[in-house]
Parts: sequence; C-alpha cells; structure tokens
Amino acid sequence: MLGSTAFVFPGQGSQSVGMLAALAQAFPSVQETFAEASDILSVDLWQLAQEGPAELLNQTVNTQPAMLAAGVAIYRVWIEESGAAPDFMAGHSLGEYTALVCAESLAFRDAVALVADRARFMQEAVPEGTGGMVAVLGMQDEDVINLCQQQAQGEVLEPANFNSPGQLVVSGHLSAVQRLAQAATEAGAKKVVVLPVSIPSHCSLMRPAAERLAARLEQIEIQTPKMPVVNNVDVKTPTQSEQIKDALVRQLYSPVRWTDTVRFLARQGMSAVVEMGPGRVLTGLSKRIDRTLVAMSIDDPASLDAAMDKV
Repeated sequence: MLGSTAFVFPGQGSQSVGMLAALAQAFPSVQETFAEASDILSVDLWQLAQEGPAELLNQTVNTQPAMLAAGVAIYRVWIEESGAAPDFMAGHSLGEYTALVCAESLAFRDAVALVADRARFMQEAVPEGTGGMVAVLGMQDEDVINLCQQQAQGEVLEPANFNSPGQLVVSGHLSAVQRLAQAATEAGAKKVVVLPVSIPSHCSLMRPAAERLAARLEQIEIQTPKMPVVNNVDVKTPTQSEQIKDALVRQLYSPVRWTDTVRFLARQGMSAVVEMGPGRVLTGLSKRIDRTLVAMSIDDPASLDAAMDKV
C-alpha cells in the first residue's frame, strides 16, 4: 500500500465522446451525478458525453459542467467503494472547482450553475476568432516567456499553463499567438501546437470575465474544505471563503502553476497522485514533474480496481 495520496482533477481538453461509459455500467451513481447536473442546466449532459457530437461537447459552455460532473462522479464511486479520503486535492483550471466540490467546500448544485456561468463569461469576454492558445514543448520556460515579450507587439501574449518542465501553454490575441508559434519553432522548440480553442484562458484578456465571476461568487456559499485544496494561482491551501473566492477569480487571468502544484504535493509527503477524470493528461504531467511520485488515473472499473489495490 502507498502512503499519503493526493487526488487531482483535470480541466477542459480531457473530455471525449463516450467518456466514463464503462464506469457507468458498473456504478449507477455515475449517471445519477450527470442527471443532477443536467436537471440544473436543462441540458442532457450524459447524452452529450456519450453520443456527442464532439463539436457540441467541446463547446466551453458544455465542456465545463460535463467535466465537473465527470470528476465528481468518479470521486463518488471511489468513496462508495473505498471510503478512503485523500490527504490533499488539486485541480487543473476547471478541475479546481471539482476539487472544491469533492472536498465539501462547494455544493455540487452551486458548482454546476457556477461553472456554466464561468464558461459563458469566458466566451463573451473575447470575440470569436480574436484569441488563441499555443503549447510550446521542449523549451525552457524563461525562453518562452522572453519570446512572449518579444512577440506581443502591443497585444496580449502571456504564459497560461506551466504544465510540466518543458511544456508551457501561452495565451493571448490570436495574431500574437501565431507570431509566437513561428518564433518558438525557429528557436528550436521540439513541438509547437496551436490549440483548437476559441477562448484565450488564463491571460489578462479574461479580466472582464473575472469581474463577472467575482460578482457571481458573491451569491455562492463556500465552506472550509474538509481536506486541503491546492489552488492554481498561488499554490496555497486557503481555508477562508473569501480567500478561496479571490483565488478563483484571479485564476481566470493568471497562469495555472501545475508544475509547482505537483512539486508542492511531493513536499507535503504525498507518495501518490491519483487523477480522477477522463483521459490521463495529469497523470502524464505528474510523471514528468516528479518521478518519485506514483501517478495513476481512474476512469473505468479496471483503473478503479488498480488504484484501490495501491492506495
């Protein structure tokens, strides 16, 4: 058996048509969780997650509540089957909301409506076609940041996700993102991927959305988490409602410090990081950030059994 364990929850980009189908066949609570969320939004999120089309599932206003429901559903199955709560939690961008729900800080019903509004605020903050994001692999973070400063040319071009050593996502105006992609390629990046997104997340273009989110959060009750939740923006574990809300607001226009988050978990004595969500994005990042950690994911019965054998 492993020692101290952290559960982590993925954000947008990990969704796929058919996600959690096998887990739902074995555990009715999966579909029940999606049904709760669907009732709140008057959208059949389970049908969307199972049948698509992918273009509709990938729309931010659908992706965010669907991914929230997926992470919460897996955690509920874990608690049903194991009963063992983790020592720490964290989530990548949207996944931070999932972590807060599972830590009993934020009510699921409130979170579903909140992330749907968050998605809408983000979509409305920047006109379609004017923002973008690019992932740069195989360069030092500082070199990419320097390129951002060189290629901004009066536009917004900022680090958005410090995902792992040698993997930095940049966000901003589309024309500036395109300039950066070209410059990074010429500077010797191993790989440069312009992401298929319309929203330039985690940069200052999201400040209007953050202002609207701040007003929306005033209507939400947030409790002290039952276990520490590491936030994206400060890599800290605030316990007071106003601190948590403030961090969620700043998260919208600040970079996700995922590399620092995983290293923080390791410093707290975590020996395992378990990803609860479709896909294995965070599991791969954890392995690249700190090879001493056991990294695993849960999204079907087989991976659930494997994690229960170890944790």
